Amino acid sequence: MDRRKEELEKKRQKLAELRRAREERKAILESQSSQTHASSTGSQSSANNTGRDRRAIDDLVALVLGERTSTSSTAGSDRGSDTGSTTSSRPTSGNFGSIPSTPISQDPRLSMGSQLTASTPAPTFVAELTESHSLIADIPPLEHVVYSKEIQTSDMFETPQISEEEIRQQVMEELEIKERQHQAQLEEERKRAEQEKAKEHQDLTEDEKKVILTAPEFIDFVDHSSKLVERALNEKYDFMKDYTLGVDIESDENAGKRVKYVCEFWDEHWSKNRSVTDVDWSLKYPELLVSSYNKNPMAPNDPDGVALVWNLHLLERPEFVFHSQSDVLSVKFSKFHPNYVIGGTYSGQIVLWDTRAKSLPVLKTPLSAGGHTHPVYSLEMVGTQNAHHLISASTDGFVCSWLLDMLAQPQDFLELQHPTHNKTDEVSVTTIGFPDNETSLFLAGTEEGNVYQASRYDSAGSKAGVNQYDTYRGHYGAVTGLHFHPLFGPVDFSDLFLTSSVDWTVKLWRAKSASKSSTQATNITPLYSFEHSDDYVYDVKWSPSHPAIFGSVDGNGQFDLWNLNVNTEEPVVSTPIGSGRALNKLAWDKEGRKTALGSSDGRTYVYDIGEMARPKTDDWHLLQKNFSEMISNQENTSK
Repeated sequence: MDRRKEELEKKRQKLAELRRAREERKAILESQSSQTHASSTGSQSSANNTGRDRRAIDDLVALVLGERTSTSSTAGSDRGSDTGSTTSSRPTSGNFGSIPSTPISQDPRLSMGSQLTASTPAPTFVAELTESHSLIADIPPLEHVVYSKEIQTSDMFETPQISEEEIRQQVMEELEIKERQHQAQLEEERKRAEQEKAKEHQDLTEDEKKVILTAPEFIDFVDHSSKLVERALNEKYDFMKDYTLGVDIESDENAGKRVKYVCEFWDEHWSKNRSVTDVDWSLKYPELLVSSYNKNPMAPNDPDGVALVWNLHLLERPEFVFHSQSDVLSVKFSKFHPNYVIGGTYSGQIVLWDTRAKSLPVLKTPLSAGGHTHPVYSLEMVGTQNAHHLISASTDGFVCSWLLDMLAQPQDFLELQHPTHNKTDEVSVTTIGFPDNETSLFLAGTEEGNVYQASRYDSAGSKAGVNQYDTYRGHYGAVTGLHFHPLFGPVDFSDLFLTSSVDWTVKLWRAKSASKSSTQATNITPLYSFEHSDDYVYDVKWSPSHPAIFGSVDGNGQFDLWNLNVNTEEPVVSTPIGSGRALNKLAWDKEGRKTALGSSDGRTYVYDIGEMARPKTDDWHLLQKNFSEMISNQENTSK
């Protein structure tokens, strides 16, 4: 408060000083005007002009002195003084002293007015005017706030009482409004996108559609994609299986006692009016098998021979379709090239298909005397991964050896001849078989029913060709199948082999060692003859997993499963297959659980023998005992 009083006192002094300066200036002006009037004898018009000049000067001086401004400044200072002296924009006495709006008080010509006498004439001059700018701080006065209970609980903080249900309803209405706005925005964007899409994608013409549908890229894409979808849809996993029951209920009543029907393969276009001539499983992909077919007489424009690769997960159509110019009589997956499929044809050609290529063969043998000129009924792969050959046998009496990457001519060929033939020395081969781990010695079944031992190369005890002395004589018709016992397990039975024939029998033989060949003509008789069938027996194969099990198929459509440790007179399971048409070929998969059966009606059936494929620890020794009894009986009979 003392500082404020001091500031007000200084302002009053300043105003008083300004008033004194104004009075002195007025006195000087009056003396000047009186002198001018006394000395001037001018006309009335000049006096009037002088009066006007005086008034103008007075007005100008009053404006310069700024009486109103001073008053306003004083009032503004009074209002802003409440904020205290800490504000830098507050005017002080020093600031007022430096304002150029009071030049008269500092001008020496004006300050000496008190010394002039009336008799002394004062010189006439014009006042010098200058512009000045003053900063007026308009600071509001300090507001005094007094607190009380009534002020603290003013009405502005009071909110109307709203129930919880009303609040929830308001929130829900706001959410609904936002949701409707969002849906409307999405609908608008969708319509805009559809309009843009309709502008961009116009309907194709019929010619454009035809070009797209017939493009090879489009056809390959649809074929590959549809196969993937069909494999997934054909998965027959039982999602509703109850594991708490502990038993597996047999759902297929027609599958036989312990042989379960899995599936069958048949294609309307490629299998109709054709017969399955051979079947084989892939060693690399256990779900793939290949079937070969003969000519369809009702479709002269289709290829004569066809090989179809089937997939257990693709039941409606084949995985691959391969064509041939002649009936395909034998087919086999390459053991060492999983993409190769090899076929033997009726014309004598050997064809090689590749699953990575198109339907036509990538390689084939020429139709010349360098290869076969008669139907090729048997194919075998011998050797190892780094050194292997394809062995083919034909009814022309030749056995040829081929390299898969060069089929222009055989690596070597062997003509099978035997002097006991009546009209010709040639041996008409229908099937051949190699023991495991053997590449030179093999057996050949012939059309007359005999089985001959032959060798591809000269050895210490024999020459290349047919053994002229040893003849496996027992069948009275053409030999249709020959298979050596696979080499596995603790006991070696690889010298045993089975043969099937059109004489309705399956016979078990023991191969004679090449080092113990006879020096004179000798007829070797079978160890045992299985005479259960009442029709042609077209094929026979040992199980690759159980030492005592083998299967056979006949012309009545019967699939017979034999177990030599259980019964040698009757098969353990005899199952009618399909419509009763003849079964031409039989093939086991690598695990020995599934068997593929090729029928003369063009269908390929797959059956699962289940737990019978698992041998017991004593099955090998029991089978060895049974074979010993058979050998002893044979020796007693020969004596």
